[in-house]
Amino acid sequence: MQRGAEVFALGNCATCHTAEGGIANAGGRAVETPFGTLYTTNLTPDPETGLGAWSFTAFDRAMRQGISRAGHNLYPAFPYTSFAKLSEEDMYALYGYLQTLPPVRAEVPQAQMVFPTNLRATTSVWNLLYHRPAELTPDPAQSEVWNRGRYLVEGAGHCSACHSPRNALGAEQGGAAALSGAMIKGWFAPALAGAPAGARGWQVESLYAYLRHGVAPGLAAASGPMADVVESLSPLPDADIRAMATYLASLTEGEAQAAPAPQLPAQPDATHRLFENACATCHEPAIAGTVTAAHVPLGQSMAIRAPSPEGLATVIREGLTAPFSHDLRDMPAFGGELSPDQIESLSAYLRARYAPDLPAWP
Repeated sequence: MQRGAEVFALGNCATCHTAEGGIANAGGRAVETPFGTLYTTNLTPDPETGLGAWSFTAFDRAMRQGISRAGHNLYPAFPYTSFAKLSEEDMYALYGYLQTLPPVRAEVPQAQMVFPTNLRATTSVWNLLYHRPAELTPDPAQSEVWNRGRYLVEGAGHCSACHSPRNALGAEQGGAAALSGAMIKGWFAPALAGAPAGARGWQVESLYAYLRHGVAPGLAAASGPMADVVESLSPLPDADIRAMATYLASLTEGEAQAAPAPQLPAQPDATHRLFENACATCHEPAIAGTVTAAHVPLGQSMAIRAPSPEGLATVIREGLTAPFSHDLRDMPAFGGELSPDQIESLSAYLRARYAPDLPAWP
């Protein structure tokens, strides 16, 4: 039971399979994709609308091959490309745990996909191109801790689902592009591998602190969807969190680079005054060198250092709601107070002031 609960938590299953304002794990959350909108399934053991009538064989096939109990293909927005890497032991544990959830009768809306993706059979072609259903085998050249971390990150953790860019058909890009950062549902998921992650300064201890507590002091603080992920990881033992940190740290390249000093505008304008009134209270210390209400300086913000302004605009517009389980920070939403033009101007201002080493967004 415990292991099944841990696999469930690692996959952050409850967040995706709970509708806004809905009953936990009963599905119905809308997932917007470039190909249309689909809705997550009911994971509770209700025999008619959930998994109650599913055998382990049917469950295993869905998780590894992306084929439902009824025999139709599932859309790869459900990350079976990652879940296929689970061991049989963990798959059994997860199946057993799901069968202990309180059953909830909840019908899920039909997916609304554009042609030809609305034809489920097209997904079988996608699978031939991009899916290899096989358990992840250990690398004998690496340590046990590294292999454990790789299994957690690439399997149930499915970190690549958000942190890897996708091609025109919605498949995760591999090779050098894997875990190189991507926009996901209006949020920027930064690079976890390569030179960008190395320049960020990620190491085993800072990654462990971030995944365990949500904050790597002076470096990063979990926000938006990542705050939900950190909260979901809470049931995992420290050894698993450290294994994930060990694996992720091994993917970074190069040396850490200090954030550039902010550059104040030569001539204060309306946007500068807007920042002073709306943002500076939390993001700028009243006395130089002292702490702010925000955990991390704006010069370290990956939303500001992202390749496009979309993620920063999302944060300004929607704000941040931190989980109660971790010492993270809320941020008010300004979408009701600022116009789209003001949000655009404020985003450009923040980019110029706190990331002066990067070009302005187009």
